[in-house]
Amino acid sequence: MFSSNKAPNHRLRVTAGPHYDPQTHQLVHVNGPSPIRIRSAHLTADIWVRIKEYTGYPEGSPRSNPYFTHPTTSANRYSITLSLAFADDVNGDDLLFGNDFDHPIRAYLPPGFHTAFKVVKTMLDPAIDGDAYSDTPYLYSPALAAWNQFRVGEVVPPDTTKPAGDADPVVLEGAAGSGNAVRERYGLPEDASARTKYFREEAKRKGFVFEKGRVYEADFGNPYLDFEEFAIHVPGITLNISKYVSEKNNVLRYVLKNRATGEEYLVIGFTVVLDGADETTEGGDEVD
Repeated sequence: MFSSNKAPNHRLRVTAGPHYDPQTHQLVHVNGPSPIRIRSAHLTADIWVRIKEYTGYPEGSPRSNPYFTHPTTSANRYSITLSLAFADDVNGDDLLFGNDFDHPIRAYLPPGFHTAFKVVKTMLDPAIDGDAYSDTPYLYSPALAAWNQFRVGEVVPPDTTKPAGDADPVVLEGAAGSGNAVRERYGLPEDASARTKYFREEAKRKGFVFEKGRVYEADFGNPYLDFEEFAIHVPGITLNISKYVSEKNNVLRYVLKNRATGEEYLVIGFTVVLDGADETTEGGDEVD
């Protein structure tokens, strides 16, 4: 939702937390080797955010990350990597991932947005659904069909302090340990693109269960959203939207939520800090 020709005093800040309430969020150290850890009644999660050519907060953040040199992920401009262990079983059709807003954004949408969305739905993510023109805009996909990479891991004890192991991981399609039997039981394709296609079918998603206590790793990113230039590039279309950034319309949030209950599990906010704005995290920690 951002654009090129940004003012030099417009800088990005990334936060994450278990709820929409920004007071529950932590500052994410973009491109850093260590995740932020979130524990709630619903899940334990580790979150890494990588952004190519990053110049945002906190000061001194690495401009890039080895993630962008890996042959599988090098084309992406940004990445959200998740390691998740749910507190209860979650049906695969109920887990949604995408963007939503708590206020109308139709006045801020640039000419060509509707066409760009049709391109995304036709060519890039046929499972996406939403209404950007409503009073409560949203663009959600089933997580199983949206994530670029999906890895099934082991069951971990309830008192485990974090769900997964490696620092600064590049998550690739596959499994570890007993997760291999899980993928085989559900008949999941080994290839990432085949798996996303497989889960475009509602029946396949409804037949899958995210097991309580099992670790699931996911990576989501693409070459289309450019946070450094604040632009959206989809095949044949570039949307430059700097003039649409305002004090009210300066946050793009990614949400992991439950379709059936409406409960949010994770919220990751990409905020453009405008000139003269309070440069603190939503949770009250000062930004360096």
